[in-house]
Amino acid sequence: MKNNNKYIIYQPAKSAMQSGTSKSKKWCLINSGVNESFNSSEFGWNGTTNPEKKIQLFFKTLEEAKQFASKNQYEFTVIQSQKRKILKKSYAENFIKRK
Repeated sequence: MKNNNKYIIYQPAKSAMQSGTSKSKKWCLINSGVNESFNSSEFGWNGTTNPEKKIQLFFKTLEEAKQFASKNQYEFTVIQSQKRKILKKSYAENFIKRK
């Protein structure tokens, strides 16, 4: 059975609240299909036409993610992450007098 939804494989960026990068080493597979959301006037909850919208699958390597998507006949796009620029900073530089 062919799945008509499109998927994205990417490496999540680290949160601004994190100092480490441990959660940004895994690869994530998400459904990128654009689906309509609707509000239930009777019950007051939000709904969607796609129940897979919030599902995220994590893999250790890009190859594992690609293999899973191919095995399940998902049409997918890979988004490569950009390399971080690490600027060396010193706390002492805050107190150097500049002219």
